Amino acid sequence: MDTVATQSTSLSSPPKIWWSNAIFFVSVHVAAAAGAYYCPPNHVHPASLMLAFLTWQLADFGITVGYHRLYSHRAFKATLPVRIILAVLGSAGFQGSIKWWTLRHRLHHRFTDDTEHDPYAATRGLFYSHMGWIFYKPVYLKMDLIDREDLERDPVVRLQHKYYVPIASLTGFALPVLLGHFWNDRRGAFVWAGLVSRLFIWHSTFLVNSLAHWDGLQPYSDEDTSRGNLILALLTGGEGSHNFHHTFPHDFRSGPSRFAWDPSKWIILALNRLGLVHSLRRARQVDMDNSIKYMDTKSVHGHVQEPVPQWQGAEWTIQDIREELSMSPSRCFVVLGDWVVDATSYLKEHPGGASLIRKYSIKINEPERTKEDATWAFEGGLNNHSRAARWRLEELRVARFVQG
Repeated sequence: MDTVATQSTSLSSPPKIWWSNAIFFVSVHVAAAAGAYYCPPNHVHPASLMLAFLTWQLADFGITVGYHRLYSHRAFKATLPVRIILAVLGSAGFQGSIKWWTLRHRLHHRFTDDTEHDPYAATRGLFYSHMGWIFYKPVYLKMDLIDREDLERDPVVRLQHKYYVPIASLTGFALPVLLGHFWNDRRGAFVWAGLVSRLFIWHSTFLVNSLAHWDGLQPYSDEDTSRGNLILALLTGGEGSHNFHHTFPHDFRSGPSRFAWDPSKWIILALNRLGLVHSLRRARQVDMDNSIKYMDTKSVHGHVQEPVPQWQGAEWTIQDIREELSMSPSRCFVVLGDWVVDATSYLKEHPGGASLIRKYSIKINEPERTKEDATWAFEGGLNNHSRAARWRLEELRVARFVQG
């Protein structure tokens, strides 16, 4: 019943139809269409129509605020009551459990547009990225590379994953009928707040995978197909600045502008004011300015000649790095290609989490790690890093790495 459980099919063999997913997905569409025909809005109690709208919006925020910004990108931290409420609201969206949804979304950001590893790659077509992926069984060739420790530690995530089907069924279908009983319109509440609203929730979310990678502006980066537009923002609870989001996925905002339509951002800010969420993460202004400047220059000249990194500083061997660590054990040094990078100050900013960088860092007492390990991860084995990430990498260099 994980209706929108995403998948990435291996191109080496024909994908298999996911019959249970496909049948449920199509059945809800047919039932919603039939229900709307035999139970049109003018024959429904106004309270049922209001409930349908509220169901759509609340479930949408459960996805955007909870599944997406809190869990997938760790853009802020939330108290237990907030996490429970977001888990319940997200369940009503019938898009799979938090764990299921988050792991696949992290995979999408690691390998955006990759026709084999992006679960809903826009490069496979507009229809496929919108809903075509729902009909095929998943084959995740790089899912083991996706970090999940934070999800497995969270009791809310574990409980919701275990009991997702009954929670989703209760909040998505049973609750509208129960509420409709109070104004004597159980059928209307089921059709509009149970079935029709489900279609609005699904396709609003799907637009982030399709429309947001097909039409709109790219003010921050053109490294992938992500774009931003106002229609997307209005239908998705504020996920309109998708180009900004793919460039700076750790930011709790969909876009930095205070005038951008982003109710999800306003909800997070309100909860922060109440002390219910904290540690809101933002992209640095200098990084945003650099990205905009780069794209503006490219729009005028057609290309940008990026400077070749120059270095006239120190040269370190593995032993030099370990001597630094012996004096400051908490520091985090990573060898990337020909450079020693001090990632200590970046640990809390890294979209993939501090543990991912620590995994590839130099340790004092472990066997010598070759520079190819972290370089492989940075250059695409573990993630397709953006231009903004590479600019930040240059800032964090402390020495040229030499064998010795």
